[in-house]
Amino acid sequence: MLTDIEIAQQAKMKPITEVAKSLGIDEDDLELYGKYKAKLSRGLFEKLKDKKDAKLVLVTAINPTPAGEGKTTTTVGLGQAMAKIGKNAVIALREPSLGPVMGVKGGAAGGGYAQVVPMEDINLHFTGDMHAITAANNLLCAMVDNHIKQGNALGIDVNRITFKRAMDMNDRSLRNIIVGLGGKINGVPREDGFIITVASEIMAILCLSANISDLKERLSKIIVGYSVDGKEIHAGDLKAEGAMAALLSDAIKPNLVQTLDNTPCLMHGGPFANIAHGCNSIQATKIALKLSDYVITEAGFGADLGAEKFFDIKCRLAGLKPEAVVIVATVRALKYNGGVKKADLAQENLDALSKGIVNLGKHIENMRKYGVNVIVAINKFHTDTDAEIDFIKKYCNDNGADFELSEVFAKGGEGGVALARKLVETLETKESNFKPLYEDDLSIKDKILTIVREIYGGKDVIYSTKAEKKIADLAGTEYEKMPVCMAKTQYSLSDDPLLLGRPEGFTVSVKDIVVNAGAGFITILNGDIMTMPGLPKAPAAENIDVDDNGNISGLF
Repeated sequence: MLTDIEIAQQAKMKPITEVAKSLGIDEDDLELYGKYKAKLSRGLFEKLKDKKDAKLVLVTAINPTPAGEGKTTTTVGLGQAMAKIGKNAVIALREPSLGPVMGVKGGAAGGGYAQVVPMEDINLHFTGDMHAITAANNLLCAMVDNHIKQGNALGIDVNRITFKRAMDMNDRSLRNIIVGLGGKINGVPREDGFIITVASEIMAILCLSANISDLKERLSKIIVGYSVDGKEIHAGDLKAEGAMAALLSDAIKPNLVQTLDNTPCLMHGGPFANIAHGCNSIQATKIALKLSDYVITEAGFGADLGAEKFFDIKCRLAGLKPEAVVIVATVRALKYNGGVKKADLAQENLDALSKGIVNLGKHIENMRKYGVNVIVAINKFHTDTDAEIDFIKKYCNDNGADFELSEVFAKGGEGGVALARKLVETLETKESNFKPLYEDDLSIKDKILTIVREIYGGKDVIYSTKAEKKIADLAGTEYEKMPVCMAKTQYSLSDDPLLLGRPEGFTVSVKDIVVNAGAGFITILNGDIMTMPGLPKAPAAENIDVDDNGNISGLF
């Protein structure tokens, strides 16, 4: 059996100019990064703005497990399958982060015969967007420390600097550090730390900005800390936004690549959904909506995280109107939710499936609350039995949910034809009445409680003293009207990763709150969530290699 990278390396890619031509994009609107990837020009959307928008579809999933769900693989395969049935579709994905690539989760290019290529480029440096975001983030940090060293005219309180350095790698040793050691010449000593690049507010701003002007305005609003008299200090106060925007001037342009079937993919931005807002860029999505009849996008982790943030943050801020949601589920993951250990998931176990399938049921209920059509994609593994597949089908029927089997991992676009037809049928025959879960005018606590009760299935929320004080300080300000970005574990509907299935009546703990003034949302840190992951005991990096000819191996 071929590995993902072996399949990708055998792909017959078309020059990206040909892929662009199939979408009606002229070469003048491409900035080539080699033969097989390109950035789209800054003025392309303006040329397309009068075209009718396509129908927007979100692919999400049940809560992730070590067994894997295949959300991105399903997204890619569905895009390939739409072409198989003669439909003009574009997929819009996030870019991978080097942290998971070198760690344990993997990349973000799909898998099997439903992949985006060139896979090695995409999962490593791609077009340099992640590096540009990291550089812009760390420029701001350097300007903060330099301002303090050069006399601190703004009166920045060194104990209340909130903006942290970033690095696109899992490195737990950098979570909490001391900078400025070595005497006066090296700056002022203070506590600091790193977050992973995909959790940076710069990443969120890049994904949510409409253009360069909007980017600069958002960058200027970033709160870097507070003065000794309690005043907010913004990036604009340090005159940092221009240089930061210059570093991001290429990164803000969406990237065009292709699937194994040479169908188009816009890949841009890469925030995680457990610690950030988890969606690709608004620019990429809006351009895709003008280039096709159907746009299929995805949001990170389970529907309780990625889909909720897609609807309540991205769609709210961008004015998007999605029409359908595809929820990916697997027999293996549902059995895991029913208490089966990973080593035993290949064995038929209808009892465990009946216990774990309630996780899928909750996600179906949740997605319906947004007024969109819901389809369940049963992502088939070779170990699944007919009895187990039939059990899920019956459960979907009993709960009034449309469904189809998906075999895109093993069969590529052909394995997703039935799912594609079901999706098109749904979009053409059923109305969607999308609406966010909560209104802007709700208090911060009411927004949090609404998500906890309606999406997670919890009962109450408890706040740390620090969180309580921050919420009190924000009362009556413009920040109170912002949507909230819940940072919690992806493994459970609750904030406890050990509570699988469909827990109910639990309490969620909020330990801290961060105002992302530039991005336009407030991040709520729940439970033990961290914004800088660590590497596992046996990181994926141990298996990655390159030969004398530059051929990479071991990349999944």
